[in-house]
Amino acid sequence: MLGALRAAVLGASLSATAGLSAGAALAQVPDGGPTYTILNFSDLKGWDKDDHAAALDVFLDTCPDLDEPDWAVLCAVAQNHPRDKARLFFELFFRPTLIEDGADGLFTGYFEPELEGSRYPTPRFRYPVYRKPPEAGNGNTWLSRREILTSGVMDGRGLEIAWVDDATELFFLQIQGSGRIHFQDGTYTRVGYGGNNGHPYRSVGTELVRRGVYSAHQVSAKVIGNWVRRNPLMGMELLFHNPSYVFFREVKRVPADRGPLGAMNRSITPLRSIAVDPAFTPLGAPVWLEKGGEGRMNRLMIAQDTGSVIKGAQRADIFFGTGQAAGFAAGRLKDPGRMVVLLPIQRAYALSPDGA
Repeated sequence: MLGALRAAVLGASLSATAGLSAGAALAQVPDGGPTYTILNFSDLKGWDKDDHAAALDVFLDTCPDLDEPDWAVLCAVAQNHPRDKARLFFELFFRPTLIEDGADGLFTGYFEPELEGSRYPTPRFRYPVYRKPPEAGNGNTWLSRREILTSGVMDGRGLEIAWVDDATELFFLQIQGSGRIHFQDGTYTRVGYGGNNGHPYRSVGTELVRRGVYSAHQVSAKVIGNWVRRNPLMGMELLFHNPSYVFFREVKRVPADRGPLGAMNRSITPLRSIAVDPAFTPLGAPVWLEKGGEGRMNRLMIAQDTGSVIKGAQRADIFFGTGQAAGFAAGRLKDPGRMVVLLPIQRAYALSPDGA
C-alpha cells in the first residue's frame, strides 16, 4: 500500500474553541467537492469505550514527520501528554470532522503476507522473488508477466532476493506489495514494493467468474489459490492473465517484530493503522472508524497508508497484521460504515461557512 499524494486544508493555531452541535458546521467546497460537517465527540459511537492511549501511541509513530505548523505543535504536545489522559488530548485539540463526497462508506482489510522461503533455490523453493532490473519501469511498459517468467530474461543476473515454495502466494504477495519471508533457519527478511513492469492489473478472480468457474460471491484469495494448486497447468495460465508484475526490494531497517512500512515510511500497527485516500484525509491524522457488518468496530485509527484502489472520502482499508490469520480476517472484510477525521481545531473550523 504505497502512495504519494497528500492533501490538507490550511490551518495553523490551536484554539480551544467550543464544539459545534452535530451538523452545525457544513461547508461545500467549490466545483462539487466534498462536504465537511463538524461533529461533537458525543456523536461518535463508542468513543468513551475505546483505548485512546493505544491510538495515541500509534499517532506518535508518524506525527514527527508532519511538518505543517498545527500538526507539528500537536505532535510536540502529544509527546509529553500523560497516557492515562489520552482521551483528553484528542478532545482538547481536535474536532471530529465528517468528510463526504456522496459515496457510501466502505471498509475493507489488508495484511502483510508471510511466505516460506530460502536464500537459495531448491526443489521445494523454486519461485524467485525478483528485484527490478534496470531496464524495467521508469514509466515505460516493459515485458509482460508471461514474458518475464518464461523468456529467461531474468536468469543469471543475481536479481533474486529469495526463492519461495508457492507461486500463488508469490502472486498475492505482489498484489499486497510487501511481506515477510520466513527462512528455514528461523530468520526473516521483509520485502517491500520495488517497482513494476508498467502493465495494468487484470483480476484473475474476475477471469474465473467470466469463465463460469465460480460465481462472484464465491471468489476470494483462498479460493483462487486452491483452484490454481488443484489445476497447476491451467492455474499458471490463469496467473498469466494478469500481465502486471511487481518487483521487490529488501527492507532491512524494519525489525521483524514491527509492522511493514506504510506510505509514511514508518511501521504500521494492526487494527490501528488504516489506508486512506489522501486527497480527502491527511496522512498522519487520527480517524474515528464506525464499521458496520459482522464484527462491528468503533475505534480510533491513524491514517498511515494509502492504496491504489482506496479512493474517496469514506473509503478505508484496515491493516490486520502479518500472516495467515491476518490474511483470513482481512479477506473477509467488506463492510459499510462511516469514518470521521479528527482535525486540528482551527483547521476544522476553517471549513465552516463563516470560518468561525
